[in-house]
Formats: sequence, structure tokens, C-alpha cells
Amino acid sequence: MKLQPIRRVEGLTKQEFTEQFIKTKTPVVLKDFIKGSPALDLWNYDYFKEVAGDLMVPVHGSENAHPDMVKSAPIAKMKFGEYLDLIQSQPTESRLFLFNLLIEKPEIRKQLIFNKITDNILTWLPLMFFGGGGSSTRNHFDIDMSHVFLTQFHGEKKVTLFPNHSSSLLYKLPYNFHGIGDMKNLDFERFPALKYTTGWECTIKFGETLFMPAGYWHYIQYLTGGYSVSVRALSSARDRVVGFSNLVFTRNFDNAMRKILKDKWYNYKVKEAYTRADKAIQKIEKKDHLQER
Repeated sequence: MKLQPIRRVEGLTKQEFTEQFIKTKTPVVLKDFIKGSPALDLWNYDYFKEVAGDLMVPVHGSENAHPDMVKSAPIAKMKFGEYLDLIQSQPTESRLFLFNLLIEKPEIRKQLIFNKITDNILTWLPLMFFGGGGSSTRNHFDIDMSHVFLTQFHGEKKVTLFPNHSSSLLYKLPYNFHGIGDMKNLDFERFPALKYTTGWECTIKFGETLFMPAGYWHYIQYLTGGYSVSVRALSSARDRVVGFSNLVFTRNFDNAMRKILKDKWYNYKVKEAYTRADKAIQKIEKKDHLQER
């Protein structure tokens, strides 16, 4: 596995960002994407507990425990303020997934200002993520094939990215958008294709924004407890068609087959993921052999 650091930049014009990163689908860390946002000064754990501490939230644990599920089921429910106390006090794999504070409390959303560094940023649909130190997401790419801008507001996250054409090497499950290759506990004997992957890596800190191009695989580790906000931007027409197909056809087909075949369907997908990974290895090794001649 070869990972290169992701560049950090600021002060780009819209044209420069488009030419250097949108058109080339290259990840980058932006240091000024939310420059001037009141949220940078206002947001902290005490503030969130004051405005939304009594809200009940579904808490999710490790996604690796449910490799066939699109998302893991909640392991508990608790008050939002109690959850914030938890991630402040100790490392925990507990995360908030699909609880969007910015929808529950729309006045908080008004405290965000985004740099319009590209067209078609969906600023009206920000998503917020909370996690404890030591928690992580599974390695996946987003089903809708949009560009993603992920901004860290508290704590630090380590993010590993891979281009979409690495899907076979990452043991992507057919008809799903995540892989079974374990990124948290790398085991090249169990998942040998991971050795052949190339990608990018960075740690994002307070006020920094990672641009993840459409279709990029991302594995995210919470180095500390913290929270972040993502906004999406529409990608190319081709990517949008693929995203629409994923949402309307592929996902529903997989759900139907899971209900009909149950474990047989999952076992088939795992076998196919390994088969595709082995073929990808053979293709790379053949190419390397020809170049050596």
C-alpha cells in the first residue's frame, strides 16, 4: 500500500480549483473553505449541550461488526448532551450517524459560511458527524457520486483516500458501496490485494476542509473525539447518472436479493469480491512483468 500526503492550499480562485482539482479529481486540503464562519468561534461542546442537549440521539458502534449491512443498527439511544460528555471523557467507538444537528436546530446552520470555490455546492444540505476517539468508518465511497467537502470543527481525523478504480483491490462487495478489506487492522495475508493499492492520506484539524472527489473511497479514523461538517457539490453529468442508478436500482436490487437469499447472497458477494481482487492482482503483476522486460 502506497499512500502520499495530500496538499494543503489556500487562496485559490474558482478557476484554479477547477483546473487543478475538480477536472483532475485530485484530493486537497483547503485551509480557507469556511473562513469567516461564526461557527468557528461559537461551536463547542458546552454550546451544543445548551441548545440541543436534551435531544435523544441514536448511537452507532463499530461498522466492522456488520460487514453486509449498508449501515450498522444503533446500539443505544441517549441524550445528545450525555453523548457529548462520553466522547469528551474517554475513547469510544460510539458515533452519531444520520443524526443531523443542523436540521434539528436550523439556527445553527446559519452560523456556517462556505467559500464558493466551485459551482453547484449544496450549501442548503450540510451533514454533521460526531465520533469518539478511536472510532472509525468502514472503507466506502458515497452512493450518490457527489464531490464532498469535509470540514473539521473539533478534534482530529485521519483520512485515507483511494480512487474509484481501486474498487477491486479494496474488496468491494458487488452491489454495495463498501469493501470488506479491513483498513483498521491491516492483514495482507487475509487481504493481499490491499498491498497493491495507491492512495492519499492526511490528518485534518480545526478549520481545515478536505476535498474528496466524486467516487473516492474514504476510510476515516477519529484520532480524538470530535465533530465535522460535510457539504456536497454536484459532479459531472456521467457521475450523476451513475449516482442516480446506484440510488434507484443497485441499492434496491441488493436489498431485494438479501431478503430472498439471505446468507447465500452475502456469501456470494464475498466470494466474488475475492475473485475480483485476485484478478486485479494478476493484471498488475502482468503489467509489471512486461515493463521489466
